[in-house]
Amino acid sequence: MKKAVILLSGGLDSATALAIARHAGFDCYALSLDYGQRHRAELQAADSVAKALGATTHRTIKLDLTVFGGSALTDASISVPTIPGKGIPITYVPARNTIMLSLALAWAEVLGSRDIFIGVNAVDYSGYPDCRPEYISAYEKMANLATKAAIEGQSLKIHTPLIALSKADIIRQGIELKVDYRQTVSCYQADDAGAACGICDSCRLRRQGFVDAGINDPTHYR
Repeated sequence: MKKAVILLSGGLDSATALAIARHAGFDCYALSLDYGQRHRAELQAADSVAKALGATTHRTIKLDLTVFGGSALTDASISVPTIPGKGIPITYVPARNTIMLSLALAWAEVLGSRDIFIGVNAVDYSGYPDCRPEYISAYEKMANLATKAAIEGQSLKIHTPLIALSKADIIRQGIELKVDYRQTVSCYQADDAGAACGICDSCRLRRQGFVDAGINDPTHYR
């Protein structure tokens, strides 16, 4: 089996991306980032999801981004918005996907893997610039200029199987692949038990996705 590194946050999208990679026949090495996020229950969710979906290994790297702040997810003085706004939301974590992809790239090279999966989405996304197809394309090009493996002919592919799907389509695909969405945490301010607020951007997108998919929402809301 070919090895793939899967970026796994513990949320709905990344869990589905892991299931897709497994279904495609990859030997999956799941990678999570403990960056000081306020919704820390997602890290426990990532561990549960990795085990349930048959990841070969799941590692969590600690890298404290609260030293920079600049996001409602890493700065306790900034509230998570509950009313939709315009532009890039304050829940955007500066350079998070770039950091996570860089860590995945390093691990992939060590593993001899030529494949990385990330669950970014450019349809139902929340305005994050590092979820766009052009960003992923540019990063992949950079990765294939920057690594020993690529220079020696082992080029890297970044897979974004969800990027053009609606949230409803992501959920439908996940259900077909036996993803247990009860194990996932999407809420930006979930409590320690993983219970969701139901009113943040991420909760609204998730809830509407289940409605549009015609599937009962298994999320535990406070």
